[in-house]
Amino acid sequence: MVSKLADLLSLSEKSVENLIYTLSTIIIFIIIRIITNMIIRRNVKDEKRSYNLRKTFTYVYSALLIYSICSVWLNGMQSIGTFLGLASAGLAIALHDTIGNLAGFIFIETRKPFRVGDRIEINGHQGDVIDIRLFQFSVVEIGNWVDSDQSTGRIIHVPNNLVLKYPTANSHVGFEYIWNEIPVLITFESNWKRAKEIMLDIAQEQAESLSAGAQNQIRRAARKYLIVAGKLTPIVYTSVKDSGIMLTIRYLVNPRMRRGTEQKIWEEILTAFEKESKIDLAYPTIRYFNQETS
Repeated sequence: MVSKLADLLSLSEKSVENLIYTLSTIIIFIIIRIITNMIIRRNVKDEKRSYNLRKTFTYVYSALLIYSICSVWLNGMQSIGTFLGLASAGLAIALHDTIGNLAGFIFIETRKPFRVGDRIEINGHQGDVIDIRLFQFSVVEIGNWVDSDQSTGRIIHVPNNLVLKYPTANSHVGFEYIWNEIPVLITFESNWKRAKEIMLDIAQEQAESLSAGAQNQIRRAARKYLIVAGKLTPIVYTSVKDSGIMLTIRYLVNPRMRRGTEQKIWEEILTAFEKESKIDLAYPTIRYFNQETS
């Protein structure tokens, strides 16, 4: 059988045996991978854990597959080492970006700057991480032309080497809350003290449950990072602008809830201001003064 195939393909019998072994190994690898994924999906209900397990087994099987095939075609580990040594210089030049992506993948897996499910921003790209692979990771884009932190529906594939070149902002590592600010401009004639009191009550009501959780997270994060906890409860700042008095609410919020809480706060502010006769929202105006001359 082998000799007939060797004559048909104009190859040596050894090469034909290696070819048969390679094809058989690949088929077995595919079957084992499919079975493993089926078992994990049936027995692991948590989607994130299921994804991580499937990725881990895929990497392990791929490494074993490459080792098995190379050990046959290159006649053992010594030949593999010699081959890699001779090819390394050429690969470093020809596959510069590819090697950088692999190095980035190793950095992501070891240093954990982010995980699947985290909301990150890198090199102007912002979104939720949905997949991490050998050469790139994928995020569901947020922001851009969409207001606030809402998804655009686009999936962006980012090369892994960017994590070695640019800073990565992660909203879920260490401290998973962010500070959000809502500016409200009222007229100079308004009762700004009453407006400030109303806004602070509304902000405290919306963020009441967050401050305790944020305090606990800061304590945990302080063990790893140099984080000093300041004032975590909502506050309203006062400033004067050209068109009126600016009252700015500053409060803690989970990044994924920012737009929802901002909408609730705005609706409560508008409802409360409607009941106040001495509070009016301001808008850009031009005032003219007539100076009578005697």
